[in-house]
Amino acid sequence: MRRAEPDLSALGERLGYEFEDPGLLRRAMAHRSWCAEQPGNAPSNERLEFLGDAVLGWVVADLAYHHHGDLAEGKLTDLRKSLVNASALAALAEEFDIGSYVLLGKGEDAAGGRTKPSILSDAMEAVIGAVYLDGGTEAAFDLIVRLLGERLSGSASMLDHLDYKTALQELTARLFDSAPVYLLREEGPDHAKHFFATVTVGGQPLGEGEGRSKKQAEQVAARMACDTLRGQPAGSGVVTTG
Repeated sequence: MRRAEPDLSALGERLGYEFEDPGLLRRAMAHRSWCAEQPGNAPSNERLEFLGDAVLGWVVADLAYHHHGDLAEGKLTDLRKSLVNASALAALAEEFDIGSYVLLGKGEDAAGGRTKPSILSDAMEAVIGAVYLDGGTEAAFDLIVRLLGERLSGSASMLDHLDYKTALQELTARLFDSAPVYLLREEGPDHAKHFFATVTVGGQPLGEGEGRSKKQAEQVAARMACDTLRGQPAGSGVVTTG
């Protein structure tokens, strides 16, 4: 039996935005797997995702520039990347329970698509694109401030810890006299690729991550590995994950 379509007005309330054109929010929730099962040519959320990605990058760059005048260009870039990546957006989507509202095909739904970070992050970007089309730049700007304002301040205070690949390399050199190795794979069409990274030490996987670039995916994986390794005794020579 096909899952009943969710009440998207409830999602609008969660986001704090009322759509003039509710059809835009419905399209933002339309995964390509669902569209493939519909009669006709139902549009997926991929174009809205593309638009939302650009709007999100602009707003976060604007906020970072105006609220952190003491940061150099490189640090501003690090700050933006800490917020505009697939893992961060998937976590944000989970807060708003977007997975419950995404329209998925039967197979994708059965395969746990509602919790897949790539689907959640894409839907989050599509929502931003939909708000931009529905309410313009001011509405999109206000939405992103509500969604990410606190995270922006928190990430700014943690900038020295954002280069997790460097931190992991230092950790593994100290603990194991060994260097981390990153395994990469990619999925999706050229215009919407997702990269997946697994980082290993001594052949043992310690972290996984994904992002819109290889670097983002590796950073997320390195962060997970750093969290795993913190507190291990120097020179132990053994990776313990328990």
